[in-house]
Amino acid sequence: MPAVTVDDILSDFPLGFASLILRPAPDRSGIERFLIVDADDETSDAGTAFVLLIGVRGRSALPALRRLLKNPPQVVAVKGTREELTDAEELLAAAGSGLLLVDPAADWDRLLSIAKDRIQPRSYQSEVLTLLEEDLFAIAQTTARLTSSHVVIEDAANKVLAYSTVSNDIDELRKASILTRRGPRKYELLLKDLGAYRELHRTRLPVRVPARPQDGLRERVAITLFAGDRIMGYIWLQETGDGFGADVDYVLTGSAARASAELIRHRNQQSVHMREDRIARILSGPAEAAASAHSGKIPAERPAALILIGMSGADTQADDAALKHGELASLASIHAAAYKACAVVGQFRGDTAVIVPGLQSTAAEPGLRSLADSIIRDAGKHLGISPFAAVGPVAPDLLTLHTVTPITEALLDCVRTSPDTTVATVADFEGEILFRDAVRNFLSSTFRHRSLSALLRDDGDLAETLLVYFDASLDVAECAKRMALHKNTVYYRISKAARVTGLDFGNPRDALVALLHIQEWAAIHKDLRGRK
Repeated sequence: MPAVTVDDILSDFPLGFASLILRPAPDRSGIERFLIVDADDETSDAGTAFVLLIGVRGRSALPALRRLLKNPPQVVAVKGTREELTDAEELLAAAGSGLLLVDPAADWDRLLSIAKDRIQPRSYQSEVLTLLEEDLFAIAQTTARLTSSHVVIEDAANKVLAYSTVSNDIDELRKASILTRRGPRKYELLLKDLGAYRELHRTRLPVRVPARPQDGLRERVAITLFAGDRIMGYIWLQETGDGFGADVDYVLTGSAARASAELIRHRNQQSVHMREDRIARILSGPAEAAASAHSGKIPAERPAALILIGMSGADTQADDAALKHGELASLASIHAAAYKACAVVGQFRGDTAVIVPGLQSTAAEPGLRSLADSIIRDAGKHLGISPFAAVGPVAPDLLTLHTVTPITEALLDCVRTSPDTTVATVADFEGEILFRDAVRNFLSSTFRHRSLSALLRDDGDLAETLLVYFDASLDVAECAKRMALHKNTVYYRISKAARVTGLDFGNPRDALVALLHIQEWAAIHKDLRGRK
């Protein structure tokens, strides 16, 4: 099993549980064991260890730390605040050890449990196998939908690991493979004679295998699953009657990246805890993002972007909403992996999030929009849902990606309420985002224009007229048309509002004040919100 790093352990902690304020020296080896050290222990053999220093906190930990430094540990976990541990930080830095600052309210037992799972993992074999199978079957099924083909995922020894839903369109080779969970020997030899495996081992691109009607074989496309230079397995696509589409190579490349990641995780026999979603951790701040990047081998220094994908209200209320969420994430992950192999896909506050790190420059927006368009198009076509996407601004690096999260969320809200838009960037809704932000700031304040507030509260017809009047860009004729009223009625109501409140709606400042109050009134009266 690969050496464990402090970032591996930190990536499993709940947010806010602990923070790494001092990283071990680069020349230190990985963590091999853990120690629980009490303040009075005389333990000096702490090399290669992850040490939990219990019974003391803050400056009172210094005597115990000095004893530990006779054989410096890899990392010491101590409770307290950073201000209290300034001297401890200096001591450990000189020795090349790391310092993990643990929240004083954190539970030592939970920290110990997480560290043990990482450093001395229990047997998760049956759980990992089950989870692996579930993930690979989801990849196979999604790939089959996107390519209108039958899909089989095999390991390097041609054992069938997963396959898409069986139909009547499969040939004898595929039928026999599924029944026996491995490819029949005579067909394996035939594929080798055709040079299929030789070509698969030579390239990382999809390989075409023409149909052989005389041998009962339909046309196939395959790709090898690599981990570095090691072959982990294969994905085979068999056409089902209509032939392969133009984008089959693109989809298969993404599927291969996803399947390879699952097989690598299984090969390393990593803890089930590693399956926890990394999205929230990366978006929580620079320290957590750095730990996740280091643990997941994600490039952190290059530009990164966030794409949020939402589902329509009808889709989220459907009986199979949870299933559709999973299928959407699976589809998005294949597209994202084809675009950038290190992309991270998961759930974020009820929506699907795609983090795309390692971009070549901050001018990557057109490519990201194209990626989002592909996800939305295929989700609508193959999943029968109506999703929409917000392509957030490109951040300078992964560690600052959290700064663009609120903007991306605001953009998704705009797309959510725009019936004619399915994919957008900030440029598409810049003014609307700023306006909604102004409304939110207004709603958080308690000060109101007294006469206007009273008028809106007491006269619903006038309030609705003002709402439609502003929505119609202060056009009386258009307002009257939308409300099926006489223009004179609209004029009378607008004049009354101006007279009672003293506001001049032709004045930009007065109009803004009125608009903010009207938006608040509309939010309270939800039945009128559909007019916006």
